[in-house]
Amino acid sequence: MANIAAPRETRKRAWHLTWEVLLAVILGGSLILGRLLSPVFLNADNLSNILLDITEISLMALPMTFIIVTGEIDLSVASVLGASSALMGVLWHAGLPMPVVIPLVIAGGALAGLLNGWIIVRLELPSLAVTIGTLALFRGLAYVLLGDQAVADFPASYTAFGMNTLGSTFVPLPFTIVIVAAALFGVVLSATPFGRSLYAIGANQSAARFSGIDVQKIKLRLFVLSGVMSAIAGLVFTLRFTSARGDNGEGFELAVIAAVLFGGVSIFGGRGSLYGVLLSLLIVGVLRNALTLVDVSSETLTIVTGLLLLSSVLIPNLVAGWRARKDKLRVAASRSAGG
Repeated sequence: MANIAAPRETRKRAWHLTWEVLLAVILGGSLILGRLLSPVFLNADNLSNILLDITEISLMALPMTFIIVTGEIDLSVASVLGASSALMGVLWHAGLPMPVVIPLVIAGGALAGLLNGWIIVRLELPSLAVTIGTLALFRGLAYVLLGDQAVADFPASYTAFGMNTLGSTFVPLPFTIVIVAAALFGVVLSATPFGRSLYAIGANQSAARFSGIDVQKIKLRLFVLSGVMSAIAGLVFTLRFTSARGDNGEGFELAVIAAVLFGGVSIFGGRGSLYGVLLSLLIVGVLRNALTLVDVSSETLTIVTGLLLLSSVLIPNLVAGWRARKDKLRVAASRSAGG
């Protein structure tokens, strides 16, 4: 069994490396395309805009990577962002100071994630169906909290964080949260027993459970983590646009899932890396920004995101099918030669 498993693991690592190299090439091509489309594309201000535009999506994509690696999914992340933004506006408008508002909003995100996880784990319901329901639930809650109103009188010292850059660099201050979080998530996924357990759950949940992994507890923690990161994304989004609204982040779940899957994470679980997801996020940000600079409509940008999502599902399966046929031909050839 060990002799059979080893080549499979080697093949998986080779696939990850090949896909990540391809993504790096696509990113390089996207940067060249952007420069050809607009002379201001590589300006420091525009590069800062690219990073700003993917900040919230990146924050939600990090825990989404963990969740999809285990074979689950969370479609409610953008709605948690919106509900967190609305809650932030309500609490601030009620007179609470920001040092109190921020942890309360993060706690609210954790509770939203806990609700998702509890229903999925304790009632053993599919995460796709559950989070479609909570997608509507949390977005509806956001509208209940604020209706069609907006809160925009946040302290300048906090909104400055959402718009300023790190020193004299083009790196936005909000993106520094992504950098720190990505480093932590990357280490956890690739270099800890917890990260290895996520792959084990995604590859074979029953086998993972028999090997002593507490599958239910891990999944519950992942959904709580997703809620927390979505709430942080809501805080950042609100401060960046200086406006708390119930419709903030609407539709972001598609971009988050597209980035994770296009980054090489298998929708069936058990395979993927955070490095590929980070490259994918940059590609999505670069392409959307380049197309925006030449006045491409938002509808076309949605189509581009949809195509990325579709290709991220089709390409790995086409490659897997090609490899399976190649293996069958090799086995048939060896049998005929032996016969």
